[in-house]
Amino acid sequence: MIYQANSARYQSMDYRRCGNSGLKLPAISLGLWHNFGDATQVENSRQLLRHAFDLGITHFDLANNYGPPPGSAESNFGRILREDFLPWRDELIISSKAGYTMWDGPYGDWGSRKYLIASLDQSLKRMGLEYVDIFYHHRPDPETPLKETMRALDHIVRQGKALYVGLSNYPAALAREAIEILDDLGTPCLIHQPKYSMFERWVEDGLLDTLQEKGVGSIAFSPLAGGQLTDRYLNGIPADSRAASGSRFLNPDQITEEKLHKVRQLNTLAAQRGQKLSQMALAWVMRDEKITSVLIGASKTSQLDDAVGMLANRQFTAEERAAIETILTGQK
Repeated sequence: MIYQANSARYQSMDYRRCGNSGLKLPAISLGLWHNFGDATQVENSRQLLRHAFDLGITHFDLANNYGPPPGSAESNFGRILREDFLPWRDELIISSKAGYTMWDGPYGDWGSRKYLIASLDQSLKRMGLEYVDIFYHHRPDPETPLKETMRALDHIVRQGKALYVGLSNYPAALAREAIEILDDLGTPCLIHQPKYSMFERWVEDGLLDTLQEKGVGSIAFSPLAGGQLTDRYLNGIPADSRAASGSRFLNPDQITEEKLHKVRQLNTLAAQRGQKLSQMALAWVMRDEKITSVLIGASKTSQLDDAVGMLANRQFTAEERAAIETILTGQK
């Protein structure tokens, strides 16, 4: 069946300016991390992408190693893009990254010029694109000089293979240094992608302030803490859950009784707000303007509906903020 995009797709979405740039991102972005590899039926992936776009989600986030296996998410996305989305390519923000292991030998990992440029060339071929809108360095490289990595990003933009560049998983001091190098090169850093949720708040210790000072946008990944900040684990660990599946990204040891107690308290507060816990958790991450967008994963279209539904109720009273802080810190 030929895809006909919803003509009202932009009415339910909020678009926020990314730092000091001219680019706006949807408040909700879709990450193609777990559910777009070869282990997933391509028709399910197609329906997720179609539904996301119909809701006004215009940003699809990938990386060279997404799958499994690595590379397959980009290949599958490229097929769906070609078959469904080519008429709307200029309405989409497509991002990719490099920084984790992609191939054997000394040149398939980290942050060298050789690796970053070669990896992006491979990504573009897999997706059938001439350029990506955003290309990230996925994680800091402890050995490659930072200037080499940033010069590679600058070169990629000047080649026309990416419109913007960003960083991911960089701590505050290193992010500041990288941003300043890119400024000097004439290719400003557009965005930083850190892990941020109610249960992981390291970005509050300087990174968000640094990004705001430097005019760099931010997009939070894992805002639901791998599913912990949903109603999935309220009564323990379901047999069909990620925590029970042997996933290296969420294991049963992380689902402690202390954490479950916090989740149940948060769920009660969310219900008082007329929201699902997942919606309140997303709203909390976006509670001020330092976060441009939240990056969610989805395996069902209903999860996309829930995320976008959050936008109707994302303000917190002072009392609600204080109550959440008390729950998270365990203070009385």
